[in-house]
Amino acid sequence: MTTANEKPLYRVTFSRITGKDDKGQDVLARPKEIGAAWARKGDKKGAVIALDIIPTDLVSRNGVLFLVPVDGERSEA
Repeated sequence: MTTANEKPLYRVTFSRITGKDDKGQDVLARPKEIGAAWARKGDKKGAVIALDIIPTDLVSRNGVLFLVPVDGERSEA
């Protein structure tokens, strides 16, 4: 998909909804990184999202996705 020098634009994280607070707002679990968003080739605008996993809570609409900008060096784990 990419060369070794390319980095994603964003990391894709997912947080599961664990309940409601006393004001009725959703309470979210700690986000987990599930993929990345990569710039499209050439002059095309937008990004391509590649997911490593698809959380079952995402399919049942029991969570939210976040796009977190990639800045600086990315640590390889």
